[in-house]
Formats: sequence, structure tokens, C-alpha cells
Amino acid sequence: MRKDKMILGADVVVSTDCQETGLNNNVLICGSSGCGKTMSVIEPRLLETYNSNPIVTVTKRRIIDKYKPVFRKRGYQVQDMNLIEPMQGNVIYDPLQYVKSYKDARFLADSIIGADPRKKDSKLDPYWDMSAASLLTAEIGYIQWIKKEKGTFADVLDLNDRLHIKRSKMGFETTLDSEFERLCEKNPQHYVCSCWKTFRELPENTAMCVMETMNVTIDAMFSPELRCAIANRKNIDFQAFAGNKTALFISTSAVNTSTHYFVNMFYAQAFKQLFEYAQTCPAGRLPIPVHMLCDDFATGGRILNFPEYISIFREAQISVTMLIQSESQLRTMYSPEDAVTIINNCDTYVYMGGMDISTSKNISIRLNEPLEDVLYMPVNRAVVFRRGSRPVVTERYHILEDERYQKVTAAYEEAQKRPRRQRTPAFRENVILHVNSER
Repeated sequence: MRKDKMILGADVVVSTDCQETGLNNNVLICGSSGCGKTMSVIEPRLLETYNSNPIVTVTKRRIIDKYKPVFRKRGYQVQDMNLIEPMQGNVIYDPLQYVKSYKDARFLADSIIGADPRKKDSKLDPYWDMSAASLLTAEIGYIQWIKKEKGTFADVLDLNDRLHIKRSKMGFETTLDSEFERLCEKNPQHYVCSCWKTFRELPENTAMCVMETMNVTIDAMFSPELRCAIANRKNIDFQAFAGNKTALFISTSAVNTSTHYFVNMFYAQAFKQLFEYAQTCPAGRLPIPVHMLCDDFATGGRILNFPEYISIFREAQISVTMLIQSESQLRTMYSPEDAVTIINNCDTYVYMGGMDISTSKNISIRLNEPLEDVLYMPVNRAVVFRRGSRPVVTERYHILEDERYQKVTAAYEEAQKRPRRQRTPAFRENVILHVNSER
């Protein structure tokens, strides 16, 4: 059986077998915009993936179109979650499907309300986010109770669309009062009742502010196209994903930040679900290792509980490769303390240059070289740090010389010349034809 490898530089190729290396497979790639992180890291990793399940998030759609046929040839089920054109993908992420309890519902609500990175630096009282999450938890629980297994998060969004406040002699009423009252009459101990009661006991102006807080995030995250996909596309099943040879590609927009918010929520729940499933498996490990390749990791926003999860990934056979532009970017998106936690839990760190002084100083210390040498490092160089080993200064991987890359790229470029309606089947067959020989 051919083993997975990590290509970190022109002359740095390492095993992904944690038993063999004694290291985790978490990788931090740091380099300025346009330095070639995708071609030097993501594509080589895809070329060397044969036995682990990748989850790949990229803003470059061509990467997905190039490599889907490669993974089909290797026996993978290929899932495509297209957040730019949601109805064009073959799967979608429906967060409601993983809610089984109050704890799950509240985790989901917190993930949604906290997904907007703009809130991190907001001076608003956290009370508003907490109250909004409580209201959203009530709506999630209500749909789950009414619809049972047939509900989707699109139903939650439809329910929220119907929520309006009306003035009354007794303070205020809402358009959903009767529906929630019926549930609470039948099941007064349900967590929905306490969450809804908390909202209904607010003063009118406060309740309106809570609704506004929730709706701002929901409207930014869930486009009409995404709602439609959630209601009509096949849902990602994390347990099935981890138990079968599967590759998941996620395309996001470089300019539409709402797709980033959705991905943040997806990853928060993916980490939770995969880790919880691993705990039910022999030795607490997933049947097939899962590796996540996250492009522009620190630009999309904070992933709920990520600093805590990354410290326990290895034991469950989960790992992540994060592409960032600077350590400062990571500190801004999370916090100085959490950034240190994330960096320290990556046994592999590849520095590809940049002009961020803070990052350069840290690399200078780790490398034991003058700051000037780090700042003016040639653009084709990379520094590879591996825990337990001395740093290696190397050239970036020459992927243009890789025969497999040449064949995949040639087939992709040839397919792009065809009319769009002819591309999908022709492209698939063409690429498979050209990728018969593996290095």
C-alpha cells in the first residue's frame, strides 16, 4: 500500500505516519500573499494523498476541478461543496442534522452567532450575542421537535423569517407566540421552553436588539442560494465520511466573506463531530485519518473552540494544514495566547517569507540567524521547522517539474477549451487517462 507523504520543500519529504515519526501532522504554512503556498504546499499534498481523507478548502476553483478526477482514480468518493454556486455542488452541510440535544443546539447557535470575525473587535456587550444564541437555540429546538428527522436548517431559517414583534397592551407579542406555547404545553421541560421564556421576558426594545443581532449574522451567512441547497442537496455525513475513503472539496469566495462565515461554522461542527465519533471507535481513533487543508486560514474568522481541538487532534487521527500570511494575522483573528497554542500544536512549520516584522523576528530567533537575513530571504526559499530536528533552509518544491502535476494540468487546460456543457464527463475521462502512472 502506497503511504501518504508531505512534501515541504525541494529536498524535504516526510512521512505522515505518526507512529513512525512520533509527531503530529498539524502543519502551519506562513508566507505573504502570492508567495506560492498553494502550488508549493496544497497541490503537492494532494498529489501525495492516497490513504487519508482530505477536506480541502480553497478559493481557487481550478484546484478542485483539477484534482477531483485524480481522487476518483484512487478509489475515493468525491464530494464537492460549492459555496460560490451552492446548487452546483453534489453535497451541502446542513448543521441541523447533527443536533441531538440542548448541548448540540447551543453549540450550533454559538458557532453561527460567533462566526462573523467583525464581532471580535466589537465593543458591544457580549450579552447581545449570548441572548441571540439563546433565541436561535429555541428556534433550532422547535424545528427539531416539530419536524423530527425531516427538518433542515432551511426550516429554522424560514421560522426565523416569520418572527416579528408586535406591540400590545401587555408589553409586546410575537408572531410565533402561539406555536411555542403549544410546544411548551405538551412538553414544559423541553429546553426550547426555557430559551423562549428568556427571550419573551425581555423588555421590548431589548428583544428587538437581540433579534437584530441574530438576523445580521444569519443574513450575512445564509444566502438564498445556500438556503435552497440546504433544503435540496445531499447532506455531509461526518461518520460516513470518516469511515469510507472520501475526499471533500470546499470552494469559497476570495471576496464574499459570507462564505467564510459558513465555513467557520462548518469546521467548528466538523471538528466536534469527528472527534466525538473517534471516541466511539477502537482505540479512540478514526478508521481513516482525516486531514484538513485550509487556505487563508486566518482571514475567514475564528473557529469556535479551535485552540482546544488542535491540542487533541492527534489521538483521534485528525490533522490540519493551515495557510496564513503572518503570525500577526493569526494573533489578530484569535488572540496572542490562542495563537501561541495553535503554533505550538503544529509539529511542522514552513516559513515562506514575508515582510511582517513580528513574524520575521520570531523566525530569526527560531533559526538563530540575523533578522535581516530572514526579511530578505530569496523568494524561492523556504525554512522548514520540525519538532525534534534542526531547521532546514531549502528551495520550494519544484512542482512544475513533477510529471504527475504536468499531466493533470495539461488535461485540465485541454478540458477548458471545450464548451462548458461538454466539460464534466470529458474532463473526468481525460484526466483519468492522463494520471495512470503514479510516481
